[in-house]
Amino acid sequence: MSAVEATILLVDDHSVVREGYRSVLQKQPGLRVVAEAADGAEAYRLYKSETPDLVIMDLSMPGIGGIEAVRRIRQWDKTARILVFTMHENAGFAVQAIRAGARGYVTKTSPPETLVRAVKDVLAGKIAISPDIDHELALSRISGETLAADVLTPREFEVLRLLLAENTTEEIAETLHVSPKTVANLHSLIKDKLGVGSDIELVRLALRQGILTEVDLGEA
Repeated sequence: MSAVEATILLVDDHSVVREGYRSVLQKQPGLRVVAEAADGAEAYRLYKSETPDLVIMDLSMPGIGGIEAVRRIRQWDKTARILVFTMHENAGFAVQAIRAGARGYVTKTSPPETLVRAVKDVLAGKIAISPDIDHELALSRISGETLAADVLTPREFEVLRLLLAENTTEEIAETLHVSPKTVANLHSLIKDKLGVGSDIELVRLALRQGILTEVDLGEA
């Protein structure tokens, strides 16, 4: 990719964060940021208009989350190359992101050179996972509990995320452009797949598996 510039779409709801890693990336020969988005819906629109070589995608954003945005972009373009760059140091999010179509997953606690290396790897057609997530993926396999990341589809995982953020059925339906009945059916299916009988049990499972944190509960 050195002879021709690789174009990049940055997706993060914090402008300061985008500015920071735009600066890091554009110091690298052959990389050029051509567009920025602050949420998943905008990312989807910009991807279709700009068709960048790579998308660097955050996960936690207003409206649809990064995993759903990855799913939509890949549905529109099966060849899209997407690298998730997120604060979520959780194997479950990594599994879901890759399942949705991401080609890499790097945490924001990683050093800048890890992000740059991942960008180059994904552009070269490789899978890129930061070392801390590799470790978490290994640990998650020995827990013995049914993992949400293993049994839920990316769309179900997105509904779970929105439920845990205390969105109503109607709000989730509007965000995902589906009917409230579809959301209610997915809500029930999620509980069945995870073997829980109530939303309280769902929250407890999400806490155990690191999908939800005490900090999230405090902010809710």
